[in-house]
Amino acid sequence: MARNFPDSDSVSPQWLTQCLNDSGIACQVESFSAKRVGTGQIGKCVRYELTYGEGHQGPSSLVAKFPSDDPTSRATGVALRNFIKEVRFYQELQSNLFIRTPKIYFADIVDEGPDFVVLMEDLAPAEQGDQLKGTTAAVATAAVNELVGLHAPYWCSDKVHEFDWLQTKTLDDSGPTTQQLYQAQLPGFIERYGPNLQADEIRIIEQVGAAETGPLFAAMPDIFSLIHIDYRLDNIMILPRDDTYDITTVDWQSVSVGPPLNDVAYFMGAGLLPAVRRDFEQDIVRGYHELLLQNGVTGFDWDACWNAYRQGTFAGFGVTVIASMIVERTERGDQMFIAMAERHARHALDLGAEEFLV
Repeated sequence: MARNFPDSDSVSPQWLTQCLNDSGIACQVESFSAKRVGTGQIGKCVRYELTYGEGHQGPSSLVAKFPSDDPTSRATGVALRNFIKEVRFYQELQSNLFIRTPKIYFADIVDEGPDFVVLMEDLAPAEQGDQLKGTTAAVATAAVNELVGLHAPYWCSDKVHEFDWLQTKTLDDSGPTTQQLYQAQLPGFIERYGPNLQADEIRIIEQVGAAETGPLFAAMPDIFSLIHIDYRLDNIMILPRDDTYDITTVDWQSVSVGPPLNDVAYFMGAGLLPAVRRDFEQDIVRGYHELLLQNGVTGFDWDACWNAYRQGTFAGFGVTVIASMIVERTERGDQMFIAMAERHARHALDLGAEEFLV
């Protein structure tokens, strides 16, 4: 398949004009300025400030996502199907969901990557969440409620299996399982990040890898839906609205099928400082559960929801241990993975989730 789109170095006013015209906006882009934005590990985002020809109007700016420049990150994105998932999500799933996502002007990929581009609306003045700082209970409530728009439409629906690209690969499908990959990366992870962790946090991170069974590596559960996998503050855009917040979710490169409460627990564990989370998490999860029922989900009572949430506290362990060791290493990335390790481990410990590791 030939590439019919530019890379980050060859975007032109003509291509931007064509994308906008194809989306129903009659305009002509005369020139633009470009600036790198975001903190992605696998992909990179560029904001284009647009100047139009006289008498033409359109969006003042757009954001394009491309593969990372780092060879290791690019190889990882292909091997784990991150790039094809990002593109196919917007092409085939976005319109079937009511979770808020950016308007897309162009999305295409060559085979399974690494060459791809997604051209989307600029969500400013909404601001990206900050994984390191954490957030408030009010933002967390809005973000968790937004997940209902992803989970409810395909709740326990066999239709998700029609999208073969949703299946997640390990780095080599003929090689190690995800659990074996976790075990392989664990010593290096502990050596790199262990000095920043408490002893009981290290213990449970190691216990996950050693357990013969556990939620992180379990087969498809009875309760499943579409899941984002990496639903955290860095991957949402936040816009204050009176006494609430508009949440728009980006970074769909890991979308998959699995336990829906994993997304909820992953966000809560990573996005809230433990002291804040402990005070508000049950109320927030109850609100999510009530919205599920209001949107047609049946046969899923509160006890089942809370139990699934407790098991979901392990959802962040795989991203933390595996991804931290196979993507480009950066100073902010190190800070982020330390914060995630601390918070996910503390979350599982707080809720007594060790009982699921046998």
